[in-house]
Amino acid sequence: MVNKKFKIILFAVLLVLLNILANYFYTRFDFTKEKRFTLNPKSRAVLNKAQQQITITVFLDGELPAAFKRLQHATADLLNDYKANSSVKIKVVFTDPIGGLPAEEQDTVLHQLYNIGIEPTNLNIKKDAGFTQKMVFPMAIVQAGERQIPVRLLQNLDAGGNYEDNINNSIQNLEYVFTSAIKKVSTGENPRIGFTEGNGEPSDLYLSDAMKALSDSYEVGRVDLNQISKQGLDKLKILFVTKPQHELSEAVKYKINYFVMNGGSVVWSIDQVSASLDSLQGKGEQLAFNNKLNLDDMLFIYGARVNYNLVADLNCAEIPIAMNGGAGRDIQMAPWIYYPVLVPDTLNNMVRNIDGIKTEFLSTVDTIGVKGIHKTAILRTSPYHITYNTPKLLSLGIVAEAPDQKLYSNPPQNAAILLEGVFPSVFLNRAVPAGITENYGGTAQSKKTKMIVIGDGDIFLNQVSGRDGSVFPLGFDRYTQRNFGNKAFLLNVADYLSSDDNLIEIRNKEVKVRLLDKQLLRQSKTKWQFINLILPLLLLISFAIFQHYYRKYKYAR
Repeated sequence: MVNKKFKIILFAVLLVLLNILANYFYTRFDFTKEKRFTLNPKSRAVLNKAQQQITITVFLDGELPAAFKRLQHATADLLNDYKANSSVKIKVVFTDPIGGLPAEEQDTVLHQLYNIGIEPTNLNIKKDAGFTQKMVFPMAIVQAGERQIPVRLLQNLDAGGNYEDNINNSIQNLEYVFTSAIKKVSTGENPRIGFTEGNGEPSDLYLSDAMKALSDSYEVGRVDLNQISKQGLDKLKILFVTKPQHELSEAVKYKINYFVMNGGSVVWSIDQVSASLDSLQGKGEQLAFNNKLNLDDMLFIYGARVNYNLVADLNCAEIPIAMNGGAGRDIQMAPWIYYPVLVPDTLNNMVRNIDGIKTEFLSTVDTIGVKGIHKTAILRTSPYHITYNTPKLLSLGIVAEAPDQKLYSNPPQNAAILLEGVFPSVFLNRAVPAGITENYGGTAQSKKTKMIVIGDGDIFLNQVSGRDGSVFPLGFDRYTQRNFGNKAFLLNVADYLSSDDNLIEIRNKEVKVRLLDKQLLRQSKTKWQFINLILPLLLLISFAIFQHYYRKYKYAR
């Protein structure tokens, strides 16, 4: 009897000690297949380098719909891991910024939050009496010292997806956005990205969503290469040369070359062929002709060539076509082979786990053998394509023709390539071009850097409504209501080119949410209600009857 009491007391003491130790030593065992509860080594490295206390204020709190509760719990779990693995103290606060405030005070608070980058999301919540609106704040602030950065928890990358998909995509992206923000507030880094202008590039309206998406993590703006100074170039980390329409002068190329020699990264997103769907829909036919951009020699020296051709791919997007001369509302969607959808290679971190990427009038990209440059194909056509040399007459009538499968069966071609290494100077042993008034110096080769060459100028452009000029999300096709992976690709490109830590590995983390099949649940509702309510009672009654007869059998003799 004494031995039994001792064991009970010992067990209780061990249990108390275990709980006390748990307060000082945080750990968990991750048995999930995708390791959703395990921090990436890149995150651990960032946390270990932190030098001062970090405060994270999460505004997603209060009464929330179930989907946002799931996002809140995922955020809390992740931040607990951060606290356990950080070399400095991390203070986490969850708050509802307008909870309990009267209406007249809410406007003041909303204005203050907006000034620091915190924006609300309005939801329509279904209740028995109908729908009611709820304002939530799926955002956070990461602060270290005097520096603070807003963090968007709800990414909304999939504008055409359903509610659950958006929440799931946001949960997958949580570790990246928090790690990236902690790195920026800890190190003081805030890379600058410039989109070129002054050579016929698209207006701000068509680059609006690209710049907005990047502005969460970078300083983003337009750069006029004809006017920018050496000092301005020195402040940039990445230069996007996006769909120039006019020939670049030697002075502009000289500035770009200086930027590359100084270690800057360039994204070349160019159209070697001039073609427009608007012109085709107005006339029915159009001659696609070669653009003269004066970039061939520059790209050749760097190790790439954008070919003067057009890709026609059976894996393509659809466009609206007016049937029967456009009478009435007879508008139908038809595959348009000159809008290839590129399926990313899952082996490459830059494009892993993202949807197909929509292109318009795409040209292929070749690599050139340049010593010291490592070349990687990151986007390719499908095996069901054909390339046409230009000039070429394009016609909308092709949508009515059945494609010859044999004709379109060809090995995939490169559509975008990554170049990494030490680049040779384009202007080595050449005179300084006219128009250059500053002393840029001269080197034979660049610092170690990266660049990406894409054979499509529209890949980072958003659609704009012709009715009211409103902007659609990048990658979202307003005609088919389909969302492509263009925005995710843009963010991955910026992350890869701007950081030596390669935090892009964190962005590619995949968290599978195994949701119940709602249709099957409705069909089997009665069965499972019976199993959950009646079966336990039947088991209890059966056990009681068994116990009764067992005791009677055992003790009645």
